[in-house]
Amino acid sequence: GKFNDEKTVLIQVEKMLNEGADIIDIGGMSSRPNAEIISEVEELNRVLPITRTIHKHFPNAVLSIDTFRSEVAKQTIEEGVSIINDISAGTEDERIFDIAAQFNCPIILMHRKGNAQTMQQQTNYENILVEMVDYFIDKVNLARQKNVKDIVLDVGFGFSKTLEQNYFLLNNLAIFKQLDLPILAGL
Repeated sequence: GKFNDEKTVLIQVEKMLNEGADIIDIGGMSSRPNAEIISEVEELNRVLPITRTIHKHFPNAVLSIDTFRSEVAKQTIEEGVSIINDISAGTEDERIFDIAAQFNCPIILMHRKGNAQTMQQQTNYENILVEMVDYFIDKVNLARQKNVKDIVLDVGFGFSKTLEQNYFLLNNLAIFKQLDLPILAGL
């Protein structure tokens, strides 16, 4: 919401790249707790002009699209995005795996329960580590069945987790090494 016109976007992206950012993540809808879920059309209206602008002015920048919608992923990939960052891990729109496979595009699969409206009420786990590993096994299997080649796991700090659970996850990140995939930690 802060960087939504061409001038402010270009200033911010240049600053980020100069400070060493490797990837610029573009999102048109907030994923914070209780955030409004906007329409696909509105999301596209927000991200496509920004994607085009960044790609035009910084053609070598690696761009990712923060979306759970396959059509948003498809259209932004066609405009220069090269990574899909799906906070729903295919739960909201399983066709996102088809888009990742079609464009041979890496996908980031994040763990969360529920959606922006409900996730902070869904923090009960019998065993958070076992449940998360099982969740990722299921999502990775779905992605691989669709021929997705590059998968990154995001444990989803702050999403469907209490502060104590976040610290517990941080101290136990090594458990996810058994999945033999890169792990993204958004702190």
